Amino acid sequence: MSVETFTHISPWSLSLWFLINRNARTWLIGHVQLCAELQGHGPCAAPQAAAPSDGLPPLPGQARVVICGGGIVGTSVAYHLAKLGWTDVVLLEQGRLGAGTTRLCAGILSMAKPISIESQMANYSSSLYQQLEEETGIKTGYVKTGSLCLAQNQDRFISLKRLATRLKVLGISCNIVKPKEIAKLHPLVNIHDLVGALHLPDDAVVSSPDVNHALAVAAAQQGVQILERTTIQQVVVEKGHVIAVETDRGSVECEYFVNCAGQWAYELGQASEVKVSIPLHGCEHFYLLTKPLQEPLPPNTPAIIDMDGRMYARPWQGGLLSGGFEKNPKPIFTEGRNQLEIQNMQEDWDHFEPMLSALLRRMPNLESAEIHQLVNCPESFTPDMRCLMGETPGVSGYYVLAGMNSSGLAFAGGAGKYLAEWMTYGYPTANVWPLEIKRFGNLQSSRTFLRHRVMEVMPLLYELKVPRWDFQTGRQLRTSPLYDRLDTQGARWMEKHGFERPKYFVPPGKDLLSLDQSKTFYKPDWFDIVGAEVKCCKEAVCVIDMSSFTKFELTSIGEQALELLQYLCANDLDVPIGHIVHTGMLNERGGYENDCSVVRLSKNSFFIISPTDQQVHCWSWIKKHMPSNPQLHLEDVSWKYTALNLIGPRAMDVLAELSYVSMTPEHFPSMFCKEMSVGYANGIRVMSMTHTGEPGFMLYIPIEYALHVYNEVMSVGQKYGIRNAGYYALRSLRIEKFFAFWGQDLDTFTTPLECGREFRVKFDKDTNFLGREALLQQRQEGVFRRFVMLVLEDHDTELDLWPWWGEPVYRSGQLAGTTTSSAYSYTLERHVCLGFVSPPPSPEGLPTPITPDFINRGDYEVDIAGQRYPAKAKLYPFSSLFTQQKRRKEDMEPGNFQGK
Repeated sequence: MSVETFTHISPWSLSLWFLINRNARTWLIGHVQLCAELQGHGPCAAPQAAAPSDGLPPLPGQARVVICGGGIVGTSVAYHLAKLGWTDVVLLEQGRLGAGTTRLCAGILSMAKPISIESQMANYSSSLYQQLEEETGIKTGYVKTGSLCLAQNQDRFISLKRLATRLKVLGISCNIVKPKEIAKLHPLVNIHDLVGALHLPDDAVVSSPDVNHALAVAAAQQGVQILERTTIQQVVVEKGHVIAVETDRGSVECEYFVNCAGQWAYELGQASEVKVSIPLHGCEHFYLLTKPLQEPLPPNTPAIIDMDGRMYARPWQGGLLSGGFEKNPKPIFTEGRNQLEIQNMQEDWDHFEPMLSALLRRMPNLESAEIHQLVNCPESFTPDMRCLMGETPGVSGYYVLAGMNSSGLAFAGGAGKYLAEWMTYGYPTANVWPLEIKRFGNLQSSRTFLRHRVMEVMPLLYELKVPRWDFQTGRQLRTSPLYDRLDTQGARWMEKHGFERPKYFVPPGKDLLSLDQSKTFYKPDWFDIVGAEVKCCKEAVCVIDMSSFTKFELTSIGEQALELLQYLCANDLDVPIGHIVHTGMLNERGGYENDCSVVRLSKNSFFIISPTDQQVHCWSWIKKHMPSNPQLHLEDVSWKYTALNLIGPRAMDVLAELSYVSMTPEHFPSMFCKEMSVGYANGIRVMSMTHTGEPGFMLYIPIEYALHVYNEVMSVGQKYGIRNAGYYALRSLRIEKFFAFWGQDLDTFTTPLECGREFRVKFDKDTNFLGREALLQQRQEGVFRRFVMLVLEDHDTELDLWPWWGEPVYRSGQLAGTTTSSAYSYTLERHVCLGFVSPPPSPEGLPTPITPDFINRGDYEVDIAGQRYPAKAKLYPFSSLFTQQKRRKEDMEPGNFQGK
């Protein structure tokens, strides 16, 4: 790695610098002379290449794939494509190979990541970087140091314990250690304010420029052409497909384009005639290098990650490299993509002071260490702290891999592998939905939004994130017409795909501030509030604003709309007008690309309702398979309708009064839709479903009538005990009814047969559907995992840690699966977890088909932060069983009933 270096500096120690900096920092910085040539002295310095000649290799006129970006991400994609047999690949770099963020990377490779797919990518990257030296003969600087993630308080310690359980499921070695063990592993660490740490012995440090060089050499050996000093100006798109790229040296015709432009991926996406949204923004990132210590630090000393202190440190040439993620980051590169901007990045000692202070608190013995240099390394960040991967929704053949959130080294190997698989097979070998670029839409591409969000995201990398935390920037971007009305009634909000959704409603007289600041892994302060909303849903009637749901209308002149849906959907859509069909849209593997409800409005018109965060993904999936036919039309009408969910036994009474129509099941059967008048408003689509299993109705209201209908519903509903409710109540209701949701329980690798939804697959319908062959094969071979409902038994809701999601599930002492979602069931008065379990493989190592007997006869435990709690597993909801038991108990103990 090449960084800004000191050419003349007195041997200032960290402590001396810290003392004088308040009054004389400018004098000290006056002693610092920056090198004009930024080469060869950084923590990961690569061998210096010979200066290129004036003559550049000729630009090929065509290629199958063009990759933009010669950093570690771009070369990883090129390497993995070559490994999968792609030979006609060209990688273009505007400057020199690896001369951007890759050159300045701090070089820590840790597998301690917040979500499983990121840990999987880092784990693969670690293996890859170890083997590259043998494959290419190029040293990568790989040293297995291990790492220590420190905890200064109990909440952080709990989060590390939860992380440890997830890492062990992935086969990643880790263990929880006490302060005394920390001192043995790293003698410089001050342990007096620590409660413990997570030790990952297989974490490493590595030279990212050397890895980049090795990947490039290996790719070139397999036929990939790599050209430096070639700037891509725009990507040429015709009829929605990539056909070429235009550079400052000419054009290259191509079928695929991969944007790995790092800091400038956003600008490159905006530069073409057909703009591509790539939501990321750059920020300055600083780290300090010391000279070798008096007792040089061994190269295998563990890396330190002190998130509570907002700093990290690793050994470097006998000294130390230390940086962090400050509370007040500095966004950069609002416009422009000139590589020279990175070379002109300036140090900022004022800005670095809090991180230096944190370093000295954590390692007091460093006060005598001498400063070597301060490095300003730009990094790109995304709106949700997860990288961007996959094919863009608007342009076929345009792929993206960017926005690494300061983890480019750790992710590059695995992410490059998954993207190459995606381009080769049409899908990667792991569920990458949390990283897929289609989770964002154009609404997240505002430069102002990105600049503000990145100032929140960068500090959040080291913030303690408890379940159900929310971003604070970029809010109120998309709101229901009822937002102000609900806000004045005590709504507390969360954001989904840019849309504000009510979590719960604070009753008058409650301390609003304490509820907003309630952050805990234990029983939350909103527990009783949500419980009251759930009770109202079951005994009276509640209203939940669910306007954020994705809504499409598919229409045609002839039967083209029906034919398309019959091909895309596993269920049978050829139903009478007014009927609602719940169905999955499956891929060729039989996995869920979308989970939706479809209403047949007329013979050739359909209303499609999907989850909120499916808006871009679902649109893209339908358009991808939609024939080019002017008689077939798909429209996104999400913004046209406000959706109100009336849940509860008295919902039919409220609607009957407002519409003068009987709403009993005899007149309005389940899963049926009628267009009705509600109050003075016409054209309200009333549907007899609630997404919870409880009785009630969904009202899809043209937005101009939303406030009127809401006011009428609340006015008439007063006599029936109506109240507002939020998504936390909805979550509790749907989980106790064993309802799976896409994005939480269902994904592109989950089939209907694995989650008990075979009844929603119509194998015998007249039209073949996407995924049918895969499901038939699975039905014949057997299902190897199964979606189950787990009810915790010996779990104290008041005192014990709560399950949230991702907890390991053990059966008879053996790891069997993980939870995907969970909630407290106010009906069962217990915690309910949903998740998947699998039997152990056969003696030959092959998957074993799962049977109901296997599920029903096992002794189950759910691991919450290292503590296992017994649970009962079922293949069907057993709320009715517990309700009967509870009623018998209450009949026998009238005193208890009266006390409630």
